[in-house]
Amino acid sequence: QVQLVESGGDSVQAGGSLRLSCVASISGYDQRYVAWFRQAPGKEREWVAAISRSGLTTVYTDSVKGRFTMSRDNAKNTLYLQMNSLRPEDSAMYYCAATVAGPRSRLPTAKVDYNYWGQGTQVTVSS
Repeated sequence: QVQLVESGGDSVQAGGSLRLSCVASISGYDQRYVAWFRQAPGKEREWVAAISRSGLTTVYTDSVKGRFTMSRDNAKNTLYLQMNSLRPEDSAMYYCAATVAGPRSRLPTAKVDYNYWGQGTQVTVSS
């Protein structure tokens, strides 16, 4: 049974930092692309960051570049998102997601690219 469990969400003030984690109970974790998405109330779920299977390549949506850093530890089946300089507009439920195993020609960044999802962890940033 595939399970992705996020943690680390909290309420912080603007300018603060949080580190999100996502532990995956899934076979072939190192053969899967993983990503972070977020969804604010009344808005569509949006892609935040994605990472290659090796962890050597990351891509970010423009609004978080320079503030968020994504990493993965394949030995621990764990994904991380270090979030610095948080802004109120970063407030959302954050979800981790994983693809099926196998190579891709590019880092997947669309919701439809991902087959497995966690339940989310809430991040609230106050001004």
